[in-house]
Amino acid sequence: MTSSLNSLRLGVNIDHVATIRNARGGRHPDPLRAAHLAVEAGADGITAHLREDRRHISDSDIARLKSELTRPLNLEMAATPEMLAIALRHVPNACCLVPERREERTTEGGLDVVGQRRSLAPVVADLKAAGIRVSLFIEPDLAAIEAAAGLNADIVELHTGAYCEYAAADDATGTAAELGRLARAASEAAARGLEVHAGHGLTFNTVAALARMPEVVELNIGHFLIGEAIFGGLHAAVRRMRALMDEARFKASGRVIA
Repeated sequence: MTSSLNSLRLGVNIDHVATIRNARGGRHPDPLRAAHLAVEAGADGITAHLREDRRHISDSDIARLKSELTRPLNLEMAATPEMLAIALRHVPNACCLVPERREERTTEGGLDVVGQRRSLAPVVADLKAAGIRVSLFIEPDLAAIEAAAGLNADIVELHTGAYCEYAAADDATGTAAELGRLARAASEAAARGLEVHAGHGLTFNTVAALARMPEVVELNIGHFLIGEAIFGGLHAAVRRMRALMDEARFKASGRVIA
């Protein structure tokens, strides 16, 4: 089964392969090798976040990924002049603009597209002029979706972190509330002509609820898959995630998996 049958893509984030590499230095484990394995296992694209402090992915990683990948590269980046110049030099398939603070462990929350609309506008325009699809990583908030549409973004990626935290805590009320927010946001974004992606903190146990949302066409998953790879291998982890996504999407559509 492939994602072409159900219009739900899997993007695999390989940042934390680089985190492990950088803990000791040298070249092992190689993020590019991980990217190739993920594609072999069913990933439709690869995501990498080039941070200001280069804590995991490096500039050379981006160059190698762009040169050798057989699937689209999604470059996560802050909306800064430095990152814009790098994106325009490499021209990935897509750029996902995310908030970034040096002291954070990982991306915390969605981009403030309402408050930062004026500064984001020229970055979005320059990326689009270069033929790069622009995604904005946002909270499942209707005001943020309206602002994203006003910025002429191609895609919004809905932040699923709160949903995953409630689910991990077995908080049924909070989980249901966040899923409702995500479903409403996905519907509103699609109605405004935005392609809908989702991600952050998704696991084997939480992915199905997002896969069942018909407006969502791509899920981006990284840290969990790299963690699972320690125990059973990256190929097996990606294949299982791919299967869970496909099963949930097919069941939601009323189709039967052969």
